[in-house]
Amino acid sequence: MSEYLSRIKSPADVKKLGMVELERLAEEIRERLIQGVAKTGGHIGPNLGVVELTIAMHYVFDTPRDSFVFDVSHQSYVHKLLTGREEQFETIRQPGGLNGFMLRTESPHDSFGAGHAGTALSAALGMAVARDMSGGNEHIVALAGDAAFTNGISYEALNNMAAQTKRLIVVLNDNEWSIDKNVGAIAEYFHKIATNPTYVSLHDRAAALLEKFGGRAASHIAHKAEEAAKGIVGRGMIFEEFGLNYYGPIDGHNLPLLIETFKFLKTQNRPVVLHALTQKGRGFAPAEEKQKKFHGLGPYDPETGETKPTGQKTYSEIFAESLSKLADRNDKVVAITAAMPNGTALDLFRPRHPKRYFDVGIAEEHAVLFAAGMATKGYRPFCAIYSTFLQRAFDQVVHDVALQNLPVVFCMDRGGLSGDDGPTHHGLFDISYLRGIPNMVHMSPKDEDELQDMMLTALEHDGPSAIRYPRGTGPGVTVKAEPRALEIGRAEVLQDGSDVAVFALGAMVGDAQRLARMLRADGQSVAVINARFAKPIDEDCVRRYARRCGLLITMEDHVLAGGFGSAVLETLSAAEIETPVVRLGWPDEFIEHGKPEALRAKYGLTAEAAMEKVRGMLKRPVGV
Repeated sequence: MSEYLSRIKSPADVKKLGMVELERLAEEIRERLIQGVAKTGGHIGPNLGVVELTIAMHYVFDTPRDSFVFDVSHQSYVHKLLTGREEQFETIRQPGGLNGFMLRTESPHDSFGAGHAGTALSAALGMAVARDMSGGNEHIVALAGDAAFTNGISYEALNNMAAQTKRLIVVLNDNEWSIDKNVGAIAEYFHKIATNPTYVSLHDRAAALLEKFGGRAASHIAHKAEEAAKGIVGRGMIFEEFGLNYYGPIDGHNLPLLIETFKFLKTQNRPVVLHALTQKGRGFAPAEEKQKKFHGLGPYDPETGETKPTGQKTYSEIFAESLSKLADRNDKVVAITAAMPNGTALDLFRPRHPKRYFDVGIAEEHAVLFAAGMATKGYRPFCAIYSTFLQRAFDQVVHDVALQNLPVVFCMDRGGLSGDDGPTHHGLFDISYLRGIPNMVHMSPKDEDELQDMMLTALEHDGPSAIRYPRGTGPGVTVKAEPRALEIGRAEVLQDGSDVAVFALGAMVGDAQRLARMLRADGQSVAVINARFAKPIDEDCVRRYARRCGLLITMEDHVLAGGFGSAVLETLSAAEIETPVVRLGWPDEFIEHGKPEALRAKYGLTAEAAMEKVRGMLKRPVGV
């Protein structure tokens, strides 16, 4: 049993501990993280890297009166352990358990929910300005990783900070990683500061000085490191140019130094940035050695770090392999990712075509605009961005790609449920937000082989297109040697019938076939149609079966509002056909985290639920 962690029922209990006890607490938290996440899966690497930072923040500040805003908030597990949720930690990312991110409805200590990067600075500034307007004096602390500073929103916030508030603390958690190694000028800039020889010398002396002289030493060390960093990067640090006082870099694992520095920063009446150097995965050798793998993963062996092999290729891997083959034959094919080479599997494409692979950092808007620019010069960009993250670039999709009818392909990984990551990561809205855009083609494959066919279709299409495909593995269909381009807007009739027609999109085709078997056992003649296209839908096919059958059923792994089923209703309305339509999809609400199978059962996205829903509407066979 943990000697110190078990005593922590609230942040007030952290403040009761002495320095030696706090160091022991950090060790116990690391062990709890390693053992707990081994069972549930989750973002183990980021959390191991912020143990001391989070302890120091809770030791010095007072949540929920003071507010902590975590960028992305996947590194908030330690915060949860220190704010009364230690006994529930085994439930993290499990159905009905703790969320894997900050969630305002979960605890008053979670001041701002998140799941996407680049949000912390703007949200924290909004809180600080609201505090100032209300006459409050509480502290607002934003903790953002260095990768978040590749996101444009962060700089929009920095541009406004000094002008809009006098008190705000930004902690730059610099570990050189997002999911993959950070890229670009900002990463190089931070690295230049961290490797300053003068800073390194000060870093080695900091702990001894602090122990000898106390709080004044922390201020002195911070000031000296600040001056040293300024000297190496030139006249005027970037943060200073924004009107913020810069302190650091300091060792983000040195608890005494962190605590004394935070005490000092509490006294400042100007927005400040504390640059803390941390090690992602610290204290767990497998996570230290394989930081990309241990950013976020499923259950693993806590001793070795080994995970169970799936034995089957994921949709992401099929996508990357198919794109590599297309690029082998077409030197205009390029791949673009927004800091997700591992999640999108483009790390498989990168070694085969390194000069045609581009990681732009956590900057989805830039990724889309960058792709548009390349397309004007005759290239065929494939933008691999999760469905939930492409939402951030909606304006660029509309204004810069579709309006100019440029041949950019949006490969939307995690189209549909994203399971344990919950509502911030479910890709349940992309049909709705893309279907209304002129010139856009929107596809969804029923299996792995059809995914590569759709990629070739998109490559040959002279305009923008999008392909949504699920997280994880598919049905396990063998991918043929050569892809085949599909006719745009043409559905595939898998089975003909005359009583009921089931139109299914993408991953729901399997459930549609199961439903058809149930309906046939009930005496119905059932057609099953693989819709393939959410835009343009096969209107001829819809009208034909609507005139022949007494009932249409649509199935999609997407919200009902504005989705594929809505497109079917619009088609029938325009043709003045009154055949009833039963739509299966997600309701008009944010869906919680949980296992996809359980969530589909709960919300009625199964063949069994569909059968119960339509049973009373079925035409009974003669003699029954």
